[in-house]
Amino acid sequence: MRDKISLIGGALLFVAAVASMSLFTVDQRQFAIVFQLGEVKDVISTPGLNVKLPLIQNVRYFDKRILTMDTPEPERFITSEKKNVLVDHFVKWRIIDPRLYYESVAGDESRARIRLAQTVNAGLREEFGKRTVHDVVSGERDQIMEDMRAKADQDARKIGAQIIDVRLKRVDLPTEVSASVYSRMEAERKRVANELRSQGAAEAEKIRADADRQREVIIAEAYRDAQREKGAGDAKATSIYADAFGQSPEFYSFYRSLEAYRASFSGKDDVMVVDPSSDFFKFMKNSKGSGRN
Repeated sequence: MRDKISLIGGALLFVAAVASMSLFTVDQRQFAIVFQLGEVKDVISTPGLNVKLPLIQNVRYFDKRILTMDTPEPERFITSEKKNVLVDHFVKWRIIDPRLYYESVAGDESRARIRLAQTVNAGLREEFGKRTVHDVVSGERDQIMEDMRAKADQDARKIGAQIIDVRLKRVDLPTEVSASVYSRMEAERKRVANELRSQGAAEAEKIRADADRQREVIIAEAYRDAQREKGAGDAKATSIYADAFGQSPEFYSFYRSLEAYRASFSGKDDVMVVDPSSDFFKFMKNSKGSGRN
């Protein structure tokens, strides 16, 4: 009886061992390739429980998810202007044909990464060689990434992979080039500043000269108008005086004598020696102002 139980137990263990060697599970994040004596027998892309022949067949799993290939250090490329730029980029890729992927790179992810990195590097070198620094920094950056993705994807398909995206994270000038570029930029800005200052000084001089000219014109016109008004006033005053004095010649003579007296004795210490019989004292002798002796 005991031997029978041992035999049944051994049979069950054998069945369990065979079952464990025959059954395998495929995760939704994986592809599975079933090999039979080293040859690809089947490719399983749907998740679930599957069966294989024990000892004869074996299974290898490959990642179905999108993978990232990032550059550890920025790489140097040359633009059409023969200037070096440092480019930091990354690539998103995934396996789409496990059979071809295995046949091309033996299912080795590191070999696949090397192959894709060489393809992307060569493509970027070609794209950067056709463009200037301005184009690769801002002008055509999106176009470079799209062209590079399309070219790299064509080569990736040959090994059963797909390039999802190629992104340029950063495009910089090398340190030794940046210093000279910044120096040229500073010199250019100083030149522009000096040019603007000289233009401003010239405009200021022009404005001042125009203001001085307008000032002289305004003063001259004001002086001309003042002289014109003054001449008109003098003429009117002379006409009034002439009319007034013409009505009384004797009063005019008397007024002129008073003006002469005022002009002659403008100071307290003024002294004048005049003959009393001269015409200067004519109106002083005749208090009635007739002008007769």
